[in-house]
Order: sequence, then C-alpha cells, then structure tokens
Amino acid sequence: MSRIEEALKKASKLRGREEEKSGRANQSGPVGGGASAHDLGLAPRKEIPQEVLDRVAGQHMLVSLNDIVSPAAEEFRKLKQNLVRLTKKKGFQNTIVITSGTVGEGKSVTSTNLAISLAQEFDHTVLLVDADLRKPSCHELLCMDQAYGLSDCLLEGTDVSSAIIRTGIGKLSFLPAGTPMANPGELLASQRMATVLREMKERYSDRFLIIDTPPVLPFAETRILARLADMVVLVVREQRLSKYELNETLEALSGANVAGAVFTQASRGHSAAGYSGYAHYSYKYSYNA
Repeated sequence: MSRIEEALKKASKLRGREEEKSGRANQSGPVGGGASAHDLGLAPRKEIPQEVLDRVAGQHMLVSLNDIVSPAAEEFRKLKQNLVRLTKKKGFQNTIVITSGTVGEGKSVTSTNLAISLAQEFDHTVLLVDADLRKPSCHELLCMDQAYGLSDCLLEGTDVSSAIIRTGIGKLSFLPAGTPMANPGELLASQRMATVLREMKERYSDRFLIIDTPPVLPFAETRILARLADMVVLVVREQRLSKYELNETLEALSGANVAGAVFTQASRGHSAAGYSGYAHYSYKYSYNA
C-alpha cells in the first residue's frame, strides 16, 4: 500500500470522529465559533471591489471567498499553509498541477479555492491556469464569461500575457482555457506548451502557478504536464476510485513529484452525481514530503 493510499485510509477513519465533533460544535454555536474574518487574520472583503463581490455572491462553491469561516474554507487554509511550506524547501517550487484520477472528484473546485486562498498571502501573487481544454470550468466558478485563453494562445503563437485576466480577488490573476477543444492532447503535450509553462514560471519570481488539468486516467496530456510542474496534488473523492484505479493513477504520474493528496468526501446520503452544496464536502490532505 502506497503512502498516499495509507493516508487516504487514515483520513476516512478520522472523518467519523470529526463529524461527531462538528455536530457537537454546531449544537453549541455557529460554525467557526462565531469567528470573524479579522479573527482569522484574513483580508477584509471590503478590499475586494463591490462589483466582484456582486459577481461571485451566488457561487456557493467559492468557500475561500464567500464562506471564509466555514470548516471547508479552513481546510483550504491548511492546504495552502502546507503547500507554501513545501514550495520553499528548495528555492521556490511555484508550479503546482492539480489533477484527479477521473472526472467528478473536485479538482477544479480545489484549484480555484486554493488559488483564492493563496492570493490572500502578502508575499505572493497567484496565477490560476485552466488547462482543462476539453471541459473548462474555472471561469464558471469565478463567474466569468468564457474568454480568449490558453488554447488560443497556443494555436496562434501569441504571448499568454495577452489573455491573463485580473480577477479583482486579492492578488489573483486568471488564464482561461480559451476555446474548448475535443482533442487537445497533442497541443498540451507540445514543445510550445512546455515553453509557455516555463515562461509563466520564470516571469515573476514571487508568483504561484496553480494549474487545473484534465483527469489522469481518461487523458494522456496531464501525465506530461505533471512532469513539467514542480509538484502535483492529487484530488481523490471518497468511493470514486477503486484501489486498482488509484494505483493506476499513481503509476501514470510516475516521474512527477506527487506531493500529496486532497481527499474530498461526500456526506451520508449525498448524491455521487455532483455537487449540490459545498458544505457537504470536507477536505483531508496528506503529503509525502
């Protein structure tokens, strides 16, 4: 059994205890114990333009922005802190691929919330890159229209800086996927993509690159992108992958630096078909470093 498998099994056992604790806490007071953004040391929402707050107000999956005192938002802050520590062990390993074994495990939600949480750091800027060219969704999570982006820049040979959008959320910028493609494998595996990724990594010395990629098992391109990145975070949804599929996913990522796993868990009675409420999900993570 791999270290990631062991960590996921341990997280599953711990879940019951934490749900029990959470239930007791909810009986005695509000989630987060009534803590405010100020109590948690977070940037006040007033620093975000009102038009941005209005735009994302209905997006319940953006817990790192819209529900910052929730348990799910706290898990993202813990994830952020662990990643910041890992990225600074040897220089600044700022390029992080977020992926999953298969579809529907929460990788895009994880990518977007992690990017927002990192953008609240004082020392770094953040660029969220939607590299899932088949089925991009980060723009939807950010409540933005589909726009000129990565696929267009790669096809036309233009500088990606022309497609980067300021989100208005802290120091977070966003590179949309661009025009969706039915078969982007060769494009993402091209030398052009490797060059673009290197340029994005080196252009700003203080910038995190969070790259949302297609799932590993159905598509080949993520295996190549993972090896180009400094590290990979694997998103695993409870009861979504079999042990065989998890092992196959890890084998496909061999040669990449798989830093650890984020374990997304559906609550009892929750449909496995998709997200109906972000409060039904908790995040557990484990790192090999």
